[in-house]
Amino acid sequence: MSTIYDMAKQLGGAIARTDEYQTLKRTMDAVGDDREMVEMRNRLEELEGRVESSLRAGGAPDDEIKEAYQEATEALQSMTGYQRLIAAQSNYEKVMHKVNQTVAEGIEEASQSRIILS
Repeated sequence: MSTIYDMAKQLGGAIARTDEYQTLKRTMDAVGDDREMVEMRNRLEELEGRVESSLRAGGAPDDEIKEAYQEATEALQSMTGYQRLIAAQSNYEKVMHKVNQTVAEGIEEASQSRIILS
């Protein structure tokens, strides 16, 4: 059974070497170093906490919080670094979807095979 884990580790290594993963990693590092973006994300987290508190108390967030949240979201989405991050995540997810699809195809083909391998 250790062979399957070895193969999984090799697959993980291969994924880590893809251009899509490397781009995502670099982009995530850049986002972490972007002070303006970090501040905006912190602001959004604070507003999300306030919205959640309102909802837990059985009420709805007031208009001021809703407006601030919408403005902060729009500001974050307009940032170039954020747009790069979304594009990098999307490209990486496409690769992972194809990998998962290929693994599923391999499982399906093997389950239909009459040959039994030890």
